[in-house]
Amino acid sequence: MSLAERFVVKALLFVGLGLLFLEAEATSRRGGLGDADHHDDQEVKAGQQVFNVNTYGAKADGETNNGQAFMKAWVAACKSSGGPAKLVIPKGTYLTGPVIFAGPCQSSSPITVEVQGTIKATTDLSDYSTQDWFLFQSINGLILTGGGTFDGQGEPVWKYNDCHQNPNCQLLPTSISLMNVKNAEIQGITSLNSKSFHTHVSSCENIKVHNFTVIAPGNSPNTDGIHISRSNLVNISSSTFGTGDDCISVGQGTTHLSVTDVHCGPGHGISVGSLGKYPHEQDVSGIVVSHCTLKATTNGVRIKTWPGSSPSRASGIIFDDITMELVKNPIIIDQKYGSHSSAPSRVQISDVHYKNIRGSSISNVAVSIACSSLVPCQGIEMADIDFNYDGNNVKDKSLSAKCENAKIKYEGTQNPNLVRISNIRFFFNVSFLFINV
Repeated sequence: MSLAERFVVKALLFVGLGLLFLEAEATSRRGGLGDADHHDDQEVKAGQQVFNVNTYGAKADGETNNGQAFMKAWVAACKSSGGPAKLVIPKGTYLTGPVIFAGPCQSSSPITVEVQGTIKATTDLSDYSTQDWFLFQSINGLILTGGGTFDGQGEPVWKYNDCHQNPNCQLLPTSISLMNVKNAEIQGITSLNSKSFHTHVSSCENIKVHNFTVIAPGNSPNTDGIHISRSNLVNISSSTFGTGDDCISVGQGTTHLSVTDVHCGPGHGISVGSLGKYPHEQDVSGIVVSHCTLKATTNGVRIKTWPGSSPSRASGIIFDDITMELVKNPIIIDQKYGSHSSAPSRVQISDVHYKNIRGSSISNVAVSIACSSLVPCQGIEMADIDFNYDGNNVKDKSLSAKCENAKIKYEGTQNPNLVRISNIRFFFNVSFLFINV
């Protein structure tokens, strides 16, 4: 589907939401506000209005498509006045196709969406005219909570993902999308078997994610746990990611991102990038990843950019206090990602700090720094790096580090051993291999 066609479809969806406003208002007047006896175990705060999706026609039978009922309940909650609103999806299994929860809302901020049960996505891809399953859009003040599960039912459709061979592929629907959302919190939610990204945070500000669980097989394609782009002040903490792609991926325009107390594995690690795939991408800065654990991932902490890119910057990046167990590529900068093009990347990587990173590597090369020959990496720090080899190569259990086109300083423990290069400004077009003997 072309971009123009997607725009038309989304416009029609918003027209439909306008009609749902009218129907939801009528339902509310007929008694759409349920009392506490009909809302299972959720806590109702003083003055809070509760909107139970069952009141608006939802059925927890695992078969009925509840998209319209969900959106009618949302419209009623969003339009309500007189106090904060809570939309409740009770315990049970609810099937639905694409859902849009759009603002701005008239209800007092924040509006709460409490998912107690399991929401399952339909598996017919023709149901999805855009790349979103649950889209939260243009909302200021949102809490997504409840201990429930978003089951994307991705397994039947992963076979249609051709991104491994088609760089211009169309991604399958993301399970939970936040677009143009401010002051939001996601906590106590599980995302299971998403069709593509589990969560995408785009054009957002002040987003907090904690006690969030992501579950998908290690071979599920493009199932990034959380992808962040064009967003400021995102905080991810105390969460567990096991998936088939990056546990957390940082896209263009991301600033002031904090990731702490996260467990990742299986998956492709925690990545800044990929960057530079598209023209005129926005800079990335202020990324802090700390106190995290990665186990049996294909990469550890990674920065990746496309060759031949438009100019942009990735700077002010800290990886601190990271434990890795049986990780294939623990520390990696790859500025030739995703293409066989010989044109160097023009994404300038600078002011990157790797501190107190330790654990086991299943590959002999534990540190690989492959920067652009056109804009070499600047201000790279390696402090207290300590890995041991725990792979299957019985003939060679040594660890090594590769460095290309980078200015690196180091301090403290260095295992694998990096040669002191503080008096050398850059490496140009030469790859050096330093082996700890």
